[in-house]
Amino acid sequence: MSDNTVILGAGFAGVSAAYHIRQRGGSPVVYERDADWGGLCGFFMLDGFRFDRFVHFTFAPDDYTRDLFEASSPTYSHPSVSGNYYHGHWLKHPAQNNLAPLATDEKVKIITDFIARPAAPADGFKNYDQWLRTQYGNYFTDNFPGVYTRKYWGLNASDMEAAWVAGRMHSPDLAQVLRGAFETQSENFYYTNFMKYPRHGGFRSLMDKCRAGTDIRFNQRAVQIDPATRRITFADGTAATYARLISSLPITEMVKMIADCPADVRAAADALHWTCGYQVSLGFRRPDVAKYLWFYIYDADIPPARVYSPNLKSPDNVPAGCSSLQAEVFFDCRDKIPDANRVLHDTTEKLKQICNFTDADIAVRDIRFEPYANITFAHGTRENREIVRNYLRSVGIETIGRFGTWDYLWSHQAFNTGRGL
Repeated sequence: MSDNTVILGAGFAGVSAAYHIRQRGGSPVVYERDADWGGLCGFFMLDGFRFDRFVHFTFAPDDYTRDLFEASSPTYSHPSVSGNYYHGHWLKHPAQNNLAPLATDEKVKIITDFIARPAAPADGFKNYDQWLRTQYGNYFTDNFPGVYTRKYWGLNASDMEAAWVAGRMHSPDLAQVLRGAFETQSENFYYTNFMKYPRHGGFRSLMDKCRAGTDIRFNQRAVQIDPATRRITFADGTAATYARLISSLPITEMVKMIADCPADVRAAADALHWTCGYQVSLGFRRPDVAKYLWFYIYDADIPPARVYSPNLKSPDNVPAGCSSLQAEVFFDCRDKIPDANRVLHDTTEKLKQICNFTDADIAVRDIRFEPYANITFAHGTRENREIVRNYLRSVGIETIGRFGTWDYLWSHQAFNTGRGL
């Protein structure tokens, strides 16, 4: 018997919510706009090549989540070793203390500016740009994370808050910078020592145990919500009522579905920023195109912000004797989005130079657009998201997941927003 709990969205958060409610005896129904489950953690197939929707790994720190993921799908555990491409040079990640491949003159500029970097302000950072300059100095900021911020987040660093970055970027001391300028360091300075990925079935297979037995209704895009009558209308004209409503949909979309949503709440939602983006997916007839599990690109004239290799994550992602790359090209939600064919062409041509392949090596090529990739901590984000979320709570709508909580969440964190209901 249904307890009339409705969940919108069958990504990690939505499926987690359904699983944990079922564990407590409930019978929720999940409505998903796509024809399959997984959300941004889902995948698509192209002639035997599997590509996830954006890059995903797991490094869940708690035993419960790790054990549940592993019970669903045994994983490979990869060392967190990645690369950085910068003006023809390959630097180990993080670049700020792995400068050895650079020319002496450039290393001198970086280190000199690092020594002269400003102190952290006593009254807190005004923006992300200020944070970067106090950590790394001006030259490195202008040529590395400053450029990357625009490519990955679609905004200048000065247009972003600084609090979100805590624990996500390494801040080296002078000894680490100097040592990394003379030699390639073996020490890992990443925020986790390992990245896990399923042996079979793509990233979403970590949730197979949670997915089993969950009632998911596909091709059901919610277009209107009436909190007074507790009724949801879908794009195909069907409707559902609920006693409890849990949503992992973007809160920016949720307020549009409620006819009498207050003007100040709509204004707060309109002020929020997020990234959208293209996924350029390439499969190769050669087994050796991919050299790095993933890498970052700091050149402004190369479209992708980062590239990763599905076949190095798991050989199950490609046919035998093949390899693959997937590049991510991001934009701010207010940017004019360039033509997909142009992005596909330009990205492929640049990757040919970086990764040393030819058109004859390419077995499949594809480009897809995602309207929501990540939330962006533009100024005012925390205040505006609370206005929206408080309103949704006031009308009986619970929000979960990256876009429901409007937070920069890793996959295990999104999972746990559904677990905690």
